[in-house]
Amino acid sequence: MQLAEATTLPFWRRPVTLLFIMAAALPIAFSTWFALLNNFVIEVANFDGSDIGLLHTIREIPGFLAFGVIFLIMVMREQILGVTSLILLGVATAVTAWFPTLGGILMITMLSSIGFHYYETVNQSLQLQWLDKKRAPKMLGWITAAASASTIVVYLLIIMTWESLGLSYNFVFLATGGTTAALALFLLLAFPQFESPTPQVKKMVLKKRYWLYYALQFMAGARRQIFIVFAGFMMVEKFGFEVHELTGLYLINLVANMIFAPMVGGIVHRFGEQRTLLVEYIGLVAVFLAYGGIYFFEWGVMLAMVLYVVDHLLFSMALALKTYFQKIAEPQDIAPTAAVAFTINHIAAVFLPVLLGILWLASPAAVFAFASMMAAASFGLALMIPRHPQIGHETRFQEAGPLPAE
Repeated sequence: MQLAEATTLPFWRRPVTLLFIMAAALPIAFSTWFALLNNFVIEVANFDGSDIGLLHTIREIPGFLAFGVIFLIMVMREQILGVTSLILLGVATAVTAWFPTLGGILMITMLSSIGFHYYETVNQSLQLQWLDKKRAPKMLGWITAAASASTIVVYLLIIMTWESLGLSYNFVFLATGGTTAALALFLLLAFPQFESPTPQVKKMVLKKRYWLYYALQFMAGARRQIFIVFAGFMMVEKFGFEVHELTGLYLINLVANMIFAPMVGGIVHRFGEQRTLLVEYIGLVAVFLAYGGIYFFEWGVMLAMVLYVVDHLLFSMALALKTYFQKIAEPQDIAPTAAVAFTINHIAAVFLPVLLGILWLASPAAVFAFASMMAAASFGLALMIPRHPQIGHETRFQEAGPLPAE
């Protein structure tokens, strides 16, 4: 069905509804896995910093291979690939506790990661194809808020029932992973297959004029990996957080993010991509330096918790990078470039976690100092984004065409 014809469908079967349900389904499995991971691997498999670094390196290999999406969409629709990837993520998460050894955890993590990263690659492509450019920033903000709301429900259930009902890792992984897989199966059967008005190029697209977008993606991937791998691990290793305590922190973070994410869309719409990203990057420089100070100066747990929440709020501003690409991209380039960009985003993720995991054993503060330098480099790159990016005006080095109406 063509996108233009989808307006005749009931609201619950329209493309935007599909995007919202997918956004809500993903965190049920992934956020649970993320919330339980540090306690699970420490309690069950006796992980140390180098082990957690290795785990996340393995987890990011499918992200590095995200360009494989280009070959898969030659034989299946993006929509179908996205939903089936979501099913794989759900099933792999459901059986995580069945493999309580280093090798088993690495294997099941690889499978769930294939589902997660291929879903994310396709999902980003579908969002940029299906959402109108003028409405995209605000809609992306609301979609982010929907994902946050879904995660909040999961975290509340863990906090309220983990100790009181004596839940096991196996039960929680089975329940949440199974729910994600069931929702994805519903999406596969209940929605028509939507056709984008512009057929996507089904080959590798790597264009010189997208170089700034590629560079920002690379830096974002490197910087975010440090946070994903080590911020939560710090809360367990240094401050002794238990499952329900760490989940409580995630819950506070998600509530703040759910409130803030729709505002980010309005901020991008009003102030533009460059200013939004500059605020994000300078804020991350300060946050990562403060993380290092927690180890160097022995600052307390309350500051660590505040920094964790602020960190996530700043990361939510990264949707400006999506809308920047949407404005500079040829419509037919969106799907293949999304796959290539996802691979670029994960180049550093393949080697950084394991290397920084080794550095972590010697100096956790040095790991966060390195992250602050990455954020500073991103700030320098963002200075090159024009106020009104468009095709032919991807950086400040090209002359701008007529400015769009405000």
